[in-house]
Formats: sequence, C-alpha cells, structure tokens
Amino acid sequence: MVSSHKLIKACWKQRYFLLMVLPGFLIVLVFSYFPMYGIQIAFKKYSAVRGMWGSDWVGFKYFVLFFQDPMAMRVLKNTLLLGVYSLLWGFPAPIILALLFNELKRPVFKKVVQTISYLPHFISTVIIIGILRTFTERDGLFNQIAAWFGSEPIVFLSEPEWFRTIFISSNIWQGIGFGTILYLAALSSVDPTLYDVANIDGANRWKKVLNINWPHIKPTTIILLILSLSGILGTDFQKILLLYNPDTYEVADVIGTYLYREGIMGSRFEYTTAIGLFQSFVAFILLVGANMLSRKVSDTSIW
Repeated sequence: MVSSHKLIKACWKQRYFLLMVLPGFLIVLVFSYFPMYGIQIAFKKYSAVRGMWGSDWVGFKYFVLFFQDPMAMRVLKNTLLLGVYSLLWGFPAPIILALLFNELKRPVFKKVVQTISYLPHFISTVIIIGILRTFTERDGLFNQIAAWFGSEPIVFLSEPEWFRTIFISSNIWQGIGFGTILYLAALSSVDPTLYDVANIDGANRWKKVLNINWPHIKPTTIILLILSLSGILGTDFQKILLLYNPDTYEVADVIGTYLYREGIMGSRFEYTTAIGLFQSFVAFILLVGANMLSRKVSDTSIW
C-alpha cells in the first residue's frame, strides 16, 4: 500500500501535469457531476417553496406518464430513426474520406483538400441552418438545379419526406472532414515498407486498403463506433429545433425538442427530468452492451 508521503512526493513530481489536467477536471466536476444532485427531482413532486429536499416523493410516476403520453412513441421513433440513419450513413463517411486522403500523393494538394473539408465543422449551427434555408427555398439553389432537369419547385423544409435526408446529409457534410483526423493519425503510423512489400507482391490499391490500412484503423473505428452507439438517442437537438416546423413535426420531433417544449416552455421540470434520466439510462445500456460485444468479438474495447 502506497504511503501518504510517497503519494505526495509523486504528486509533487507530476505537479505540472496535474495543473494542466485540473481545468478539465473542474469543468467535468461542475457541469457533469454536480448536476446529478438534481436527478432526484424525477422522483418527486417538485415544489419551489419546499425545495428539492422538502418535496414529496412520487416514485416512478413521471416515467409512467411519459409512456402513457401519445407523443412518447412518436418522439422515441423519430429519435431512434434519426440516430440509426445518422450512424449508418454518417459513421462510415469519415473512414472512406480518410482512406481517400491517404491515397493522395501530392502533399500540398492533400493539405489544401483536408483544410477545405475541415472548414464546415467550425461554422456555427445557426449559419448552417441559414444556408440550408436559403438553398431549399422555392427559388433556392436546389430548386434551380432541379429545374434544369424539368422538376417542379419543392419547398423542401415543409415536406416531411425530405426532412431526414436534409438533416442527415447536412450533418455528414459538416462533420466528415473533421471526423477524419483520428483515422489519418492512425494511418500515419503505417510502416511505408509494408506498401513496398505489397507492390512487390503485385497487390492493387484495394488489397492494400484491406490488408494494410484497415488493420491499422480498426481499433480506432471500434472505439468510435462504441461511443457512437451510445449516442443514438442523443440527436442534435439545437439543429433540429432551428430546422423543423409544424409541417415536419411528425418526422422531426425528437426527445430533445419534446423536452424543450415540456420542460422549458411548459415548466414541467419533474416530468422532463424523468425523460432525460430515461434517455441517459438507455445510452448507458447501449454503451456497456456495445463494449461487451466488442470485447467478445475483437481484442478492442473501452474497458
């Protein structure tokens, strides 16, 4: 067992490292752990006068109310569909782009293309929504292009069948470049002599990707996939809130927007806290389940 003297000595030796970690630790503590104190409100009939501790316990009343609400199935379905579709289409996109970047042989051109692909990630969501609204108007860019092929103008953001396509494709465009960073970092560790040996053996580019590149990015891919699976129910609430309208509620209304209407606008704090807790519980189950499955079928897992 480590003595307190040795522990203090070790901490003093690593004091600069600990000081560097301290701001991040405090941010997580204040904004992630301290708010857990308020989870109890999901099981109480909250009264501002009596306070959180003085309010009466009601057990799982608000959880039951949520599943009895006719809106519950709609928001759960929309959240799940947007999460699954985003994972199916959005997760492979940075991997494919990183593999394509890795094939570029001219360093200057490669850096320019990478920089251009990163830029959308740093654009504000509000600006992204403004661009989308301008492009999807009746006389916007998308309808002008469609008119060249003889199509009639469409008000895309008022058509429920177009909402998911616009939302997911804009997410991919916004994040695909930035998402390649970890994969490119993994590919940079590939020994160049492996490519030379593959050339001698007559391997084409596809075989090099399968036998050299993929094994190097596979661990990174698995870790990111596990984390992505846990976030299936955590759709981009801010973007949906700015993008949807009453015409698209049936396909765009998700848990996040439902919580906003009921909690912030409707002041049903206990009810929405219960829903948020349920959402976090499902994310935790998905994270643990995905990690266990990954540990069984591969050598890579988060813990």
